[in-house]
Amino acid sequence: MHQEVVEVNLETTYMGLKLRNPLVASASPLSREIDSLKRLEDAGASAVVLYSLFEEEMALEDRELHQKLTMGTESFAEALTYFPEPEHVFTGPELYLNHIQKAKAAVKIPIIASLNGASVGGWTSIARKMQDAGADALELNLYDVAADFDVTAEQVEARYMEVVAAVKETVTIPVAVKLSPFFTSMANMAKKLDKAGANALVLFNRFYQPDIDIEELRVEPSVLLSTPMARRLPLRWIAILHGRIQADLAATSGIHSADDVVKMIMAGAKVTMLCSTLLRNGIDKIREIESDLKKWMEKHEYDSVESMRGAVSQIACDKPAAFERAQYIQTISSYEPDRFMRVRG
Repeated sequence: MHQEVVEVNLETTYMGLKLRNPLVASASPLSREIDSLKRLEDAGASAVVLYSLFEEEMALEDRELHQKLTMGTESFAEALTYFPEPEHVFTGPELYLNHIQKAKAAVKIPIIASLNGASVGGWTSIARKMQDAGADALELNLYDVAADFDVTAEQVEARYMEVVAAVKETVTIPVAVKLSPFFTSMANMAKKLDKAGANALVLFNRFYQPDIDIEELRVEPSVLLSTPMARRLPLRWIAILHGRIQADLAATSGIHSADDVVKMIMAGAKVTMLCSTLLRNGIDKIREIESDLKKWMEKHEYDSVESMRGAVSQIACDKPAAFERAQYIQTISSYEPDRFMRVRG
């Protein structure tokens, strides 16, 4: 008997943006070049998060610009005539804004600008400029290492809320918040950000921790691309938060295949964000994941991404405790060392 093929609809929405599929290219070096953005679009990416503009870059480049403009003026009065014309001086933010404009002219998919920092500072002004440059949405990449012994968890959270509220008051485009998983009460933090007006939560920011060179005795940066194992943490929290907050949920970290995408959507994600797999396997990996996603949906007779979403979230699960401590206990109890060794052998 011939089985009727289900025609699947991969369309989804994210922060009100209509997307052709749930595959979004997350912030990475791939978004620095216009040609790469075009290739991402051609391969099937439904949106792109641009590389991050860092708070420290804005402050540093402002100081460098001031130094270059004033260098030598205390020695030669006529040096004032050497000042470059303003239109020929570009700082980090201006280059970034120009990149947004070029990106919008080059591709049709949504362009999401990314700001990385932890204080209010100049965020509101640059956020408004990003909107004016044509960004379809903003992603606030909140990264703060709370290493000050006198700063409390409440103060850290309050600072995050202040940033989100200030940006939301300044722009009219949607604002996503990319979060660290290192909060004492992740559920409460998500609830607060939702109340502060975040249109989406991106779970989770994957930090690049420093390493130590034991020969040179120095701290050095270390970049490790993710593996599928990294999806476990965002998967759990997306499943817990789905249906309980208004903000959309975006999954990032450890998404390397169509199976990973399916799991995240089933947990409740609106979109899945790809980075490491594209850096490791090339931009065309998006095309492969999209094709495999369609095949999986056809095989399991899902006609749309929307019909899949949240199917195994905590709120829809017949055993909601599976996402909490009970799951931890069950996992530990089910571990069999002898069986593990036989599988490895």
